[in-house]
Amino acid sequence: MKALFDNVCQEMSELTTKRYSTSFSLGISFLHKELQKPIYSIYGFVRFADEIVDTFHGYDKEKLLLDFKNQTYEAISAGISLNPILNSFQWAVNKYQIPMELIDTFLDSMEMDLQKQTYDQGKYETYILGSAEVVGLMCLKVFVEGDQQTYEDLKPYAMKLGAAFQKINFLRDLKADYQELGRTYFPGINLSEFNSDIKKEIEADIALDFQKGYEGILLLPRSARFGVYMAYKYYFKLFNKIKQTPAESVLNERIRIPNYRKMRILLTSYVRHNLNLL
Repeated sequence: MKALFDNVCQEMSELTTKRYSTSFSLGISFLHKELQKPIYSIYGFVRFADEIVDTFHGYDKEKLLLDFKNQTYEAISAGISLNPILNSFQWAVNKYQIPMELIDTFLDSMEMDLQKQTYDQGKYETYILGSAEVVGLMCLKVFVEGDQQTYEDLKPYAMKLGAAFQKINFLRDLKADYQELGRTYFPGINLSEFNSDIKKEIEADIALDFQKGYEGILLLPRSARFGVYMAYKYYFKLFNKIKQTPAESVLNERIRIPNYRKMRILLTSYVRHNLNLL
């Protein structure tokens, strides 16, 4: 039965999400049940593409990414794939009418990661758009469940929230990106001279994105609001921890939020949500 195959594929996307990101898994679990499968499907697709360029060292990453890209387009066109992650993704794309331009833009950003490079302002903005902002828009297509006007209204907010999350990831992963992958995403910055002043400039930019993103969360349909708010609260806590960490430490270690603190975030967020105090 095709339904059984599809269910297995969706379970693989869910498993991928849970194994790779406890924070996003937690947020997704508080979306309305009907929204969980498509968001798992999007995350699984994004994660696999990211793994190709970030961790498959010693393999032909360019060929692997090209194959993945071609299989993605074929899956969406045919409405099926023997790759469980792509079969799950194509189902979400076709069901929620996720525009192909969002997928193209995301995959273009993954191609940018195939080369070691230092980003100027233009490349930085292009990368943020493809790696984060359009992923937020893919999820937004699911959240609005076909309401195109609401989608258009919330697009700027979703893009800013995605950008904030990605820029925090850049700060959190500064050491690995620079020392292991040869990437410097923040434009005009020499990481050998990274200091508190540079760090504060980056943080000020992130704070503006966060504020705009938060405004959008309040406008989301209730079925999606709490799950997205959970992800926001986790990243806001991580952001505050990074702000309190000296620049030298940020450059030399990966900042984390312990699991017990994630659970505390969950409890306080749940109370605020139920009391309409977001």
